[in-house]
Amino acid sequence: MGSTGSLLTPLCDVLECRYPILQAGMGGVARAELVAAVSNAGAFGCLGMVRESPQRITQQINEVRSLTDKPFGVNLIPAATDPELFRVELDACLRAGVHTMVYFWDVVPDAINRAKQAGCRVVYQVGDVDQAIKAEAAGADVIVAQGVEAGGHVHGTVTSLVLLPQIVDAVSIPVVGSGGFGSGRSLVAALAMGAQGIHCGTVLLATHESFAHDVHKRQIVRADADDTLHTDAFAINWPPHSAVRVIKSQSTEPYERQPFGHHADEMPREQVAEEEGRPVYLMSTDSPLKSMTGELEKLAMFGGQVAGQVTAIDSAATVIRRIVDEAEAVIEGFARSAGPAGDSDSIT
Repeated sequence: MGSTGSLLTPLCDVLECRYPILQAGMGGVARAELVAAVSNAGAFGCLGMVRESPQRITQQINEVRSLTDKPFGVNLIPAATDPELFRVELDACLRAGVHTMVYFWDVVPDAINRAKQAGCRVVYQVGDVDQAIKAEAAGADVIVAQGVEAGGHVHGTVTSLVLLPQIVDAVSIPVVGSGGFGSGRSLVAALAMGAQGIHCGTVLLATHESFAHDVHKRQIVRADADDTLHTDAFAINWPPHSAVRVIKSQSTEPYERQPFGHHADEMPREQVAEEEGRPVYLMSTDSPLKSMTGELEKLAMFGGQVAGQVTAIDSAATVIRRIVDEAEAVIEGFARSAGPAGDSDSIT
């Protein structure tokens, strides 16, 4: 890999990674193969272990470690998980000596405290300034500022361009941009707004190593930026009125005129797929995985607006390399246009 000097930020020191690129902890999708591939490529991988059993979490951590000696994180969601399940999930992570815990949704200070007491770094993904301040006060090491352009569950209503500098100004710890970031140019833009890195989901979902089913990856590749829907219609399995961004499909058509105001209690339990004996329902938050069978095209095709930039299914290393190379080229272009010793007379 090439030079990292122009992209090295304090975030890299905190997370002990080479590039300031974090892989989103996508539930179901972000399993050991993807996480190890991302970390081996110099970025920071993260297992998506939301509502998984302690046994699976332990198995996945061990599998990542068999594939890489680089640091990685584990994503849990304390505010949207049964408290007892969350307790045993976190216990499994702490017993395994996980490098970093990555949390999302409403800030739960005790979840931060437990991880910090065990020697973990804590990354907290939030959707507004107040939650960022609360996470920092509780001891988080890094904030991920998620704009409304993001795919999957979306906790805020403000675009990344507006939210990111607001959070940078509100906290003193490293901030990472999320939502609409999946290229080298967007990495440089995030750095220009005061962030120390970017958080990528959609562009890494559509990789060979991701555990997403091919039907989901192909939908990401086909989608344009305006082919997504921000809605709370995928309501089964999560707290009420929890918005997501998905690629539009046959399943979203009934909700596109009125995307909000839906509740799980209103949804019929129509099984459309199965995973290892577990029924998977229409309008649940389950996305199509390699382990599922059934009418997978009817499930939640999580994807952000950045899907319009994904044109092929590549390896995770290829995606990371592309982001790094483009970012370094942009930075080098700025330096050339500035002239010797920062002379800006050449800029027109």
